[in-house]
Amino acid sequence: MSERRIAVFVSGGGRSLENLALEIEARRLDATIAVVITNKAGCGALARAQRFGIPGVVVDPDKKLVAADFSRDAFAAATSFGADLIVLAGFLRLLEIPPAWLGRVINIHPSLLPAFGGKGFHGHHVHEAVLASGVWFTGCTVHYVTNEYDAGPILLQRAIEVRADDTPDALAARVFEEEKRALPEAITLHFAEDLRSVRARQRTR
Repeated sequence: MSERRIAVFVSGGGRSLENLALEIEARRLDATIAVVITNKAGCGALARAQRFGIPGVVVDPDKKLVAADFSRDAFAAATSFGADLIVLAGFLRLLEIPPAWLGRVINIHPSLLPAFGGKGFHGHHVHEAVLASGVWFTGCTVHYVTNEYDAGPILLQRAIEVRADDTPDALAARVFEEEKRALPEAITLHFAEDLRSVRARQRTR
């Protein structure tokens, strides 16, 4: 079992979660999914997590908590499972990132940020906006999460061409294929950068 422990935050079906679990099983991603945290009781991601033997935690499914209190409980859950990195994979609840977690929370977004990012731009809303704009290229972005929507430092991006006959569904499917490659690659990159930082600090002592 890898010492690189991830908490995956998800609100929906969990396709990206399953992709990460399969990448780990195939030993293409050196990490362990320590816990799946969701704000939706009964969501598909919990069923997928159970199939892979991953613990699941539901935080405030009735939306009784304000953002600060919800974030406190969600990050406490991730900490209790020993997570080193939080991966937002289709997570649709506002988080306030504690200072201790800045630089340790990443998100996958279905556009080439900063284009088509910010409040309200998620899921099919993004792909519909891309097609309406007439741009020639789109893709996905993995970025660090800050307390401003989709504005954190970018880890990596993958681009695809927008086709003349694209529909939102067709475009979403092709972007998701890129997300399946981008998210594991970004996690690997994060841990490699983190290891380099540790080694650099050790050399300066």
